[in-house]
Amino acid sequence: MQDRSERTRRKLVHAGAEMFNRLGYANATLTGIATCAGVTKGALYFHFASKDDLAEAVRLRGAELLHESVGALRATGLSPLQTLVDTTHWLARGLRGEPAIPAGLRLAREGAEPAAPGTDFHQAWLTAVCALLRQARDAGELRPGLRWESIESLVVAASCGIEALAATGIPDAELQRRVAGMWSLLLPSLVPAGAEADFRTGLPGTDPAPRLVGEAPDDAADTRSRRVFTGLAA
Repeated sequence: MQDRSERTRRKLVHAGAEMFNRLGYANATLTGIATCAGVTKGALYFHFASKDDLAEAVRLRGAELLHESVGALRATGLSPLQTLVDTTHWLARGLRGEPAIPAGLRLAREGAEPAAPGTDFHQAWLTAVCALLRQARDAGELRPGLRWESIESLVVAASCGIEALAATGIPDAELQRRVAGMWSLLLPSLVPAGAEADFRTGLPGTDPAPRLVGEAPDDAADTRSRRVFTGLAA
């Protein structure tokens, strides 16, 4: 019974994310969300007392996905900067394949109830990007002498632009190519001269295999990184 209840809750969160992303907070209705989930409105109210409660669960799901994916990518053994590159590709893929991610961003923009601590995807994204940049700096991956505020501003602004690119409706392959192109321009300004060749700018599994800090190219780590993308849209 508990498993069935949890499955119903997951279906409602997924359906809520789809409807909030497609219609916006104001236009999405609990009746429409219940229909989309294939459950009764009574079942919806069993799990969520209001539309605000469901919106909060959707935002939490998006933030959890980000935290889980960054942790999984770091656990592959790749360097912090390569993890950041892969995380931006994960975001581009997730904006098309996991509705809780774009829904969380839209809910933040459209003024649903203020997000509870830890559920604001914008803030979670900025925190993750800056944390990986600091780890890259501490690992010696970044070019010496760069102003820290400038690095953060440049990378955060560029990575936030991925959402805007995804919203244009360009094909998935083109979106990923543009993310790779962004890193092809950013990396030479961030890392010591010539070190950009140590990093893969495309999706995990594309050439060249990335290096761990100070080590040889690591195909195994790249394969582990690619597994993190399993389940998101192609």
